[in-house]
Amino acid sequence: MELGLQDKVVIITGAASGIGRASLRAFAAEGARVLAVDINAAQLAAAVEELPAARVKAHAADVTDADQVQTMVAHAVASFGRLDVMFSNAGGAIPTPTEQQGLADYRRIMALNLDAVYYAVHAALPVMLAQGSGCFLSTSSGAGMNAATGLAVYGAAKAGVISLMRSIATEYGGRGIRANTIAPGPMDTPPVRAWLGTFDDGLARFARQVPSGRLGTGEDIARAAVFLASDAAEFINGAAVPVDGAVHARLASPQID
Repeated sequence: MELGLQDKVVIITGAASGIGRASLRAFAAEGARVLAVDINAAQLAAAVEELPAARVKAHAADVTDADQVQTMVAHAVASFGRLDVMFSNAGGAIPTPTEQQGLADYRRIMALNLDAVYYAVHAALPVMLAQGSGCFLSTSSGAGMNAATGLAVYGAAKAGVISLMRSIATEYGGRGIRANTIAPGPMDTPPVRAWLGTFDDGLARFARQVPSGRLGTGEDIARAAVFLASDAAEFINGAAVPVDGAVHARLASPQID
């Protein structure tokens, strides 16, 4: 299948690790030109050094700062001449029972997971409208589609991302703009492994509750992102796609194992 990503210009936020780093490699492998963005400049430099310097550039930025996001988009256009895909992937949670959630943490979670996505839309949309084409892609979460204990604020922010992408799709679909969301399920990341390590046989017990029998990887999400951003998905617009090993498809019920 021809994906049509050769020489397309892509911004990926949160590109220094995890899903973002896997996506950086995946888009670069398809011939895209990528501005890799992360707040951690040293980690970002390590992520891009393995990729062709002429096609992948690092840009350190705090995506919770609207001015820095405007600069990020302007830098991509100045470097590559256009912007085809805005992949808002940066995010993070502070798992806390709701009655213990402080207002400062509430604002940090909302800023990183929802405000930053809107800032990216606000900065990139004029560029894409002038081109007559463009694709917004955002990383949401299973917590944004259903409820997860201790993740009320994070889930609310990620649900907002899904709604925002649907609104952009319906408002601008007739002007060449697409907007979709990926909702990852349980992911095999260092923080999750560390948490599961505090339980007896925690990793295996957790994986058994995923219908597909394992946790997700950054590469699982990256492959979905590449497809949704590609010409092969040109009629997919306003979708929220679970990439979760069928967790979302399962009828929730109490688990005692």
